[in-house]
Amino acid sequence: MRTATLGPAQRAESLAAMAERELDVLVVGAGVVGAGTALDAVTRGLSTGLVEARDWASGTSSRSSKLIHGGLRYLEMLDFALVREALKERGLLLERLAPHLVKPVPFLYPLRHKGWERLYAGSGVALYDAMSTARGHGRGLPLHRHLTRRHALRVAPALKKDALVGALQYYDAQVDDARFVTTLVRTAASYGAPVANRARVTGFLREGERVVGARVEDAEGGGEYEIRAKQIVNATGVWTDDTQSLVGERGQFHVRASKGIHLVVPKDRINSSTGLILRTEKSVLFVIPWGRHWIVGTTDTDWDLDKAHPAASSADIDYLLDHVNSVLNTPLTRDDVQGVYAGLRPLLAGESDATSKLSREHTVAHPAPGLVVVAGGKYTTYRVMAKDAVDEAVHGLDQRVADCVTEDVPLLGAEGFWALWNARARIADRAGLHVVRVEHLLNRYGTRAEEVLELIAADPALGAPLRAADDYLRAEVVYAASHEGARHLDDVLTRRTRISIETFDRGTRSARDAAELMAPVLGWDKDQIEREVQHYEKRVEAERESQRQPDDLTADAARLGAPDIVPL
Repeated sequence: MRTATLGPAQRAESLAAMAERELDVLVVGAGVVGAGTALDAVTRGLSTGLVEARDWASGTSSRSSKLIHGGLRYLEMLDFALVREALKERGLLLERLAPHLVKPVPFLYPLRHKGWERLYAGSGVALYDAMSTARGHGRGLPLHRHLTRRHALRVAPALKKDALVGALQYYDAQVDDARFVTTLVRTAASYGAPVANRARVTGFLREGERVVGARVEDAEGGGEYEIRAKQIVNATGVWTDDTQSLVGERGQFHVRASKGIHLVVPKDRINSSTGLILRTEKSVLFVIPWGRHWIVGTTDTDWDLDKAHPAASSADIDYLLDHVNSVLNTPLTRDDVQGVYAGLRPLLAGESDATSKLSREHTVAHPAPGLVVVAGGKYTTYRVMAKDAVDEAVHGLDQRVADCVTEDVPLLGAEGFWALWNARARIADRAGLHVVRVEHLLNRYGTRAEEVLELIAADPALGAPLRAADDYLRAEVVYAASHEGARHLDDVLTRRTRISIETFDRGTRSARDAAELMAPVLGWDKDQIEREVQHYEKRVEAERESQRQPDDLTADAARLGAPDIVPL
């Protein structure tokens, strides 16, 4: 395996390597599906490259509900195949592929009606548990249990007494979605795939009908590369139609964007030892434990405005607050909201009723020789989507290719994780850190936490917390730039860490310190540090302004008041 270090030098080397010789597969888009596709292809022995126009997971894959779940509500739709598939993937991630990143999380489902609802909902959750364990995955999660109202209120005192007559408690799993994608990218790189973010596809190369490569613009260093590949996989999510238009081919399906927003509130605002799942008139509402915070979400509304920066309006925020407050003893107010984020789901929208039915399922197509498109789906089943995309690409390769092996390829940091976890007190003593800090690092980097500890050993000042963001060490900011491909301040405060949604100032008080830590790694001078900080502050102010606007149109206009630091 090669190094998994993704610093500035490795990025330049990757772009040069991709342009140097024809690849078997070039993947466009480094969300969870694109990153998973690159890992799938390279672990089959294919020469594989990955390019991303912005940052790893900068679109949908950093703005999800951060759940790895089977989709309990899909059981109600009788979509057993989708639930079975997702539960298998949940088990693989928890037990084998990423135990350092994917963790169990309990949810309480309040019952509003006596008798029939307990039987109806209980049967569904029992089936959910049975499907989870049927194939040997998910045995590590506790089974569901039935609670009386008194017991439920002991578990979740924040609930109004008249909001339930009893409850069910069951388990799913959660993940830091952006960190997971970064780990996927680094894992693909460790198996030999050159990868580059801030590398935007501006057009495709063709020979007759066949797509034979892509023109890629280096948004950081300038210049353009021609990267040739036998097969290209378009894994650009909500940008699928835009990328497809560069080929000039009419798509077999279209992707429409559905906006979902989430609120982040401090842990002490909701007195509960468990997450909550609540029914709404349209869907379900989650209250998800998130470290020292809760995530409340989500909405589901059509979005046809700016895809890069979907905006949460005042109406969106009120919708979530109104619904969660309907069951809480002490209502949440605007002042309780630390962070807000909005993401876009890529939903399939075909030209016939048959394809419209696909919704949260995924599809793969080969619209032109040399080009594969994968779209739709859900975060939990990214590995299945990646497998299907590579299987389709293999049909266009004139060579024997091994079957998918990613079911047995642990992600970077997973191998040996439990051994280090068991030794965390000894590691903390050796590093001069509190054991809670070491647990934090192990749950974010797995065994690669040792690389972060090496930075601290070389410079003990990096073992201190980042100013105004006590949950994160200064070393993590340096590591993001030197090992994880972070190119800008926004990458670190929004995706490598979650400071932008976990602090009331949304990271503005941490911005300058973080930029100064990144500067030596990325070669920034004082002017560039100033540009990074000012850009970040303008971004935060634009987001705050958008969240004061009454509707999508005005919110979108306000959010676009802060341009990207790298124009795209």
